[in-house]
Amino acid sequence: MVRCIPRLILLALVAATVVVRGQEAKCSSTAQECDQQIRKMLSGRRYLGATIAETNPGLLIKALVPDGPAARSGLRTGDRLIAVNGKSLTQASASEFKQILADAGQTGRLWIIVWRRGAYIKVDARLEPYTKEQIDKIVAAHIAQSHTMTAAQ
Repeated sequence: MVRCIPRLILLALVAATVVVRGQEAKCSSTAQECDQQIRKMLSGRRYLGATIAETNPGLLIKALVPDGPAARSGLRTGDRLIAVNGKSLTQASASEFKQILADAGQTGRLWIIVWRRGAYIKVDARLEPYTKEQIDKIVAAHIAQSHTMTAAQ
């Protein structure tokens, strides 16, 4: 499958926090083209609903999407990721974690070992498709962040 926009750009769109040298980043495409491209990319794509922070070493859950798959499965902010689907994350980077999630995309099933309050906990989670409402919010955030001149005219 050919992907038109690299994952890093997708993350920037989702986060809607792209800043270049103190100024907002501007997109070279039209707002309508971006709207269509983002919707096409996210349609049917699955997500976990957790923001991961790299620590030294390992990964930590920094934030959860309210009522998202990660929150419903029992993951909590502050959980240290130890392993996902049998793959160790104790020395992993965020990009390695994202690759593990991509590899689980077919079934969407994850079994996650976390370290929480001095104990190892096993959590079963499922990646879920983005809802129309989530996609609308992501598109709106990108348009507001990167097409402010277009939106103002």
